[in-house]
Order: sequence, then structure tokens, then C-alpha cells
Amino acid sequence: MKRKISILGSTGSIGRQALEVIEKLQDKFEIIALSAGHNTDLLNEQITKFRPKYAYADDETEVKGAEYRTLDEICSNKENDIILIAVSGKIGLNPTLTAIKNGINIALANKETLVMAGDIVMPMAKKYGVKIIPVDSEHCAIHQCIKDISQVEKLVITASGGPFLHKSVEDMKNATVEQALAHPRWNMGKKITVDSATLMNKGLEVIEAHHLFGMCYDKIEVVVHPQSIVHSAIEYVDGSVIAQLGLPSMHIPIQYAITYPERFEGIKSKSFSFTEIARLDFEKPDWDKFKALKIAYECGNLGNSYPVCMNAANEEAVYAFLRGKIKLFDIINTVEKMLEAHSCVKNPNIDEIFEIDNYVRIKTNELLK
Repeated sequence: MKRKISILGSTGSIGRQALEVIEKLQDKFEIIALSAGHNTDLLNEQITKFRPKYAYADDETEVKGAEYRTLDEICSNKENDIILIAVSGKIGLNPTLTAIKNGINIALANKETLVMAGDIVMPMAKKYGVKIIPVDSEHCAIHQCIKDISQVEKLVITASGGPFLHKSVEDMKNATVEQALAHPRWNMGKKITVDSATLMNKGLEVIEAHHLFGMCYDKIEVVVHPQSIVHSAIEYVDGSVIAQLGLPSMHIPIQYAITYPERFEGIKSKSFSFTEIARLDFEKPDWDKFKALKIAYECGNLGNSYPVCMNAANEEAVYAFLRGKIKLFDIINTVEKMLEAHSCVKNPNIDEIFEIDNYVRIKTNELLK
């Protein structure tokens, strides 16, 4: 029987690669719904090719060849066996909660969901018996390595170091948008690529890992690994270390997430060769050059509304950088200023989280002007 799936964010980087995976495994999947924002030309091409029953776009009139449904309606549809949440930003949170309430398993590629509301999402998933399978290569690697979380001493999350790993602080201060987007290993969307350049992306992943695996922050270590072959590792209490290796391709973790617990031959099968890997290097991150990582650890430990503030301020600052309005280092300086001015809200509920997020974005843009 085919597994029924909906993809939110089908025109983005993760969504497009997910459809490539599904095309290779078309006898295993039936696509129920696809969604996009403004890229309706590509969405309609996908509708023609994959023939979903339903589709969503910001402009309802632009959807052709499928019945229009809202994101809430798509995520309430119990025909789905799994929903891939591949949208970017806070828009992923409400659909995730809706899917959980309807008992639908989730392949999660949206960082903001757990960074903003991990303390709400994970207990709710447990309550409704919903599996949340991570799509990020690092969390996917950890998920594959863990057998019994109670026996795990430490999580080791690897980072490529991005385009400025071997550059100076001055190089980063004067970096152009093009340089920040020139990631040496991964082909990703612009926002996440800039986050990788500042290592904020790794900081967000640390917070995600805390929520996904229930691990204390002092037991989550980030290690720079330029080759991006070891995607992450875990250390057990007896000192044994298990790592997951693979080529730097998102096709592999996407396929794992949507086919879990089964495995099939896919696009990247049989493409890994130990003998072709010249070396594997590991080093500690430069905390002075990549202050974003330190900030993320601090916000994670503080909890409450601090991760919400950090995420919102960072996102708006990244967009300003991409528009050429500020310098790369101004992103982190902006985040620091917003955190300094932030009035903490303890244990915020969903409505409060969105209110805080919206307020911080407004204030961040005022600061950036």
C-alpha cells in the first residue's frame, strides 16, 4: 500500500528535493497535497506532474489542476500518513500543531517550529502518539544512531563551518551577499545559507536537538567538520561513539524521514566510497568569530521566550542583509541588541509566542532603519 503524503513548501529547496525522492519511489507514495507561497508557476508544474488532490498557494486563484485547500485543511486531512513540513519561518508552526492534533506523523524540516515552541510541540506529539522525524541531516543522523536515549551521554552535532571557516573576522565584516551565499558543501535556500555563514543555523540546530532528544545543552557539542561527511554522532555512557556518515546531499535524510522506519534504494544509494575520502577533519568552533552559536546556547539555556526573540530578530536581520541594507556582522549585533531589550515571558503559550514573534520583528525592523 502506498504511503500518503502532503508536502508543505513543495517549491522550496527541501520540497523540490523531496519530490525528486518521491519520483524515484513513486510506487511507494501517493501525494495528497502540495503547497507553496508565491511561486505558483512551479507549483502548477508540480501539480501537473504529480497530480495531488489538493493544493495551497497564497493566492487561491493561481492554483490550477487541484482543489484549493488551506494549510489547516491539508494538515487536518486524515488521509495523510505523513506530512512533510518544509516551509520556512514561523508559518510552519500552526500546521505542525494541526497535524499533531489529528494524529498525523510529521517529517520536520522547519527549524522555527521547535526553536519557537519546542516545549509545547514535543509534549503534544507524545500526547497524541505522533512521530516527529527530523529532516535536518544532523538530527536525522542522531535519530539513526540512537537506540536508547537513556544510555546516551552526549550528542555531537557537526558543522561545515560555512564559507568563512578559514577567513578572518575582517573578511566576514566586509563580506558581500554573494560571498555569504557561496556555501562550500550544501545547496540550500538563501536564508539558511546565510545562517550557515554565521553559524546561527548550528545554534538553531542545538535548540532543536534539545527538544527532539530531551538532551541538556551541556551535553550537546558542536564540532566543525569541513568535509560534511560525518553528519553527527552520539557518545554512549560507556564511551562508545556511533556516527552517521554520508555524502552532503539532502536527498538521503529526506528519504529516511518520509520512509521511516523502512529503507529503500534511492537517488543517492551506493554512492558513498570510503576510499575516495582523502581525510576527515574536526575542530572546535571559533566562538569569537561565530558569536551566533554562543548566543543560541545562551538563549536555549534561558528558555522561556528568549529563543523566540532570538529567532525573530535573526530572521529579520538576515532578510535585511540579503537586501543589501546591512553588513553580515550587523545580523548578530542586531540579535544581541534585541535580546538585551527583551522582556522575558515565562512559559509562553502559542498565542503569546506569536505575539512576541510579531513584536520582535517590528522592533527589529525599526532598529534596522
